[in-house]
Amino acid sequence: MSDERTLQIQQISAHPGPIPGRGTQRAVEVCKYIDVTTCIGCKACEVACVEWNDHPFRETTFDNTYQTMPTTEWNYYNLIKFAEHERDGNFMWLMRKDQCMHCADPGCLRACPADGAIVQYENGIVDFQQENCIGCGYCISGCPFDIPKFNPATKKVFKCTLCSDRVGEGLEPACIKACPTGCLHFGTKDDMLALANTRAQQLVQISGFKNAGVYDPQSIGGTHVIYVLHDATQPETYGGLPSNPQIPPSYTVWKWLAKPAGLAMAFLGIFAVIFHRITAGPKWPQPEPEPVVTERPDEADAKRKEKP
Repeated sequence: MSDERTLQIQQISAHPGPIPGRGTQRAVEVCKYIDVTTCIGCKACEVACVEWNDHPFRETTFDNTYQTMPTTEWNYYNLIKFAEHERDGNFMWLMRKDQCMHCADPGCLRACPADGAIVQYENGIVDFQQENCIGCGYCISGCPFDIPKFNPATKKVFKCTLCSDRVGEGLEPACIKACPTGCLHFGTKDDMLALANTRAQQLVQISGFKNAGVYDPQSIGGTHVIYVLHDATQPETYGGLPSNPQIPPSYTVWKWLAKPAGLAMAFLGIFAVIFHRITAGPKWPQPEPEPVVTERPDEADAKRKEKP
């Protein structure tokens, strides 16, 4: 785990200069592998996440579902989503652990205009730095998985950190430790992909799930949270998992246009000042004219009489 413990920064949101320490050491990419076929929906991972992050326990909802709440919240990073599905005339429960996917090409980081509010480490973890967050919410709209959530009290945005504090100390995420069925695994990206592909082949060859496969969408460069699904051709049935997640273009184009436009305006302003100075010259303050003193008539007569 020596390489996995490295939290060297790879990307920083809206950062104009070089990244401190980048390139000094290349960390091994980490990954969480979730086998939804062995998840029993016990929610032990939810409890472990709340406890580790020292969040208050939330009131559950009773809206004809087994989910704790409809979606993740700013202080509830991890949620088991339940879905009913019919397959070959049989009823199935589909349960999926929903949290930040830690994309290789993170839309939240691309969309963020605040310097240092979002960082991506060399090992693939995408982390939010709330002290630099300006509360604009662009990261929320930039995420294709609808994960970041806004805290109205602090005006900051929060999400799952993949327990970067634990990983930085060589530990696995808290949810992994709590899972009783072994459906959660953590290790290097290569190892987890190999494990997931082996499991998917077992589902195809032994369990009869012909469309079983690994969910690791390449439209965003892959993710550092991957799933094994009974049917990888229909990820939407697993609580709305997008089949082809995309970063909204409107939240990335602004960086290509606004930044060059801002630099151009700055250079234009400097050029205008220099041009004015060359053509018109410096405008020095003009000295005030001396007051003209006029003599009164009686004073003028007196002076004339004094002359010989």
